[in-house]
Amino acid sequence: MMNGNESAQRMTLGDVEVIRIVEWHAPFLSVSGMFPGSGAGVWKDNEDWLAPDHWEPGSGLVVAALQSWVLRSGGRTVLVDTGAGDGRERPGMGPFHRARSDFLGLLARAGVRPEEVDVVVNTHLHVDHVGWNTVEADGQWVPAFPHARYLIPAADDFHYGPGNAYGGGAHEADRLIYEDSVAPVHRAGQAVLWDGRHRIDEHLTLESAPGHTPGSSVLRLASGGDRAVFVGDLLHSPVQILDPCLNSNACLAPEQAAASRLRILGRAADERELLVPAHFGGAGAVEVRRDGAGFALGPWAAAGPAN
Repeated sequence: MMNGNESAQRMTLGDVEVIRIVEWHAPFLSVSGMFPGSGAGVWKDNEDWLAPDHWEPGSGLVVAALQSWVLRSGGRTVLVDTGAGDGRERPGMGPFHRARSDFLGLLARAGVRPEEVDVVVNTHLHVDHVGWNTVEADGQWVPAFPHARYLIPAADDFHYGPGNAYGGGAHEADRLIYEDSVAPVHRAGQAVLWDGRHRIDEHLTLESAPGHTPGSSVLRLASGGDRAVFVGDLLHSPVQILDPCLNSNACLAPEQAAASRLRILGRAADERELLVPAHFGGAGAVEVRRDGAGFALGPWAAAGPAN
């Protein structure tokens, strides 16, 4: 479990080393604010294990983590999602507006230098998954990982980029996010757009899982006898394992998001894939089991300090 003074944890899956980088882990939004279709019953019925890592009963707030994952695979370093950035203008986006972060310092303390990152995976292009794609240098935004290929879902790049007028102009911050965290990667020639399926190496494969955003994706890991699936924002809380049709407030296509969630959960249960969402608190990753027509939680992941 995460202690307050721990910012990174480590585990090994087959031949792949997995490092969890946690920027923060704290109460975030109310249940009704984060999951508009959720009743109070499922939370109260599962309070014994939801609290304190995933829900704060006294305030009614969902507890979430902002975290990234570093995978050492096949001699390369792969960074999955890059947090919210530091001091970015994000009007209307609550705690992400002008948030402060020491993400690069957290990476350094876990033994990861920006120059050694070979691949950056953006599971989708929301504010809290692309912020450290770039850093400011001489008044310009430039890639934070100078030697990396940035794997970006093509559908999200179109939706949030100028082609679809920055998410259709729904949120002022979507343009800012694209301009300071995605467009500079394109200008540097480091962006790789993909759709459907993209194989990174013999252990790692990206697959589309749309609904949360048009290009939402998952990263599958298979090495030796170990399996895992890094699902980004397909799930924000373990309550969604118990109720897979429950969508977050940020799912752009709710029915499609629920269908993707059901498909990925079913495969995780059948193939014994460790489920690794972007925002689960506590241990951060959990096994999934079939339970009649639905799903149940299996054991949580065991990880040790990364340094």
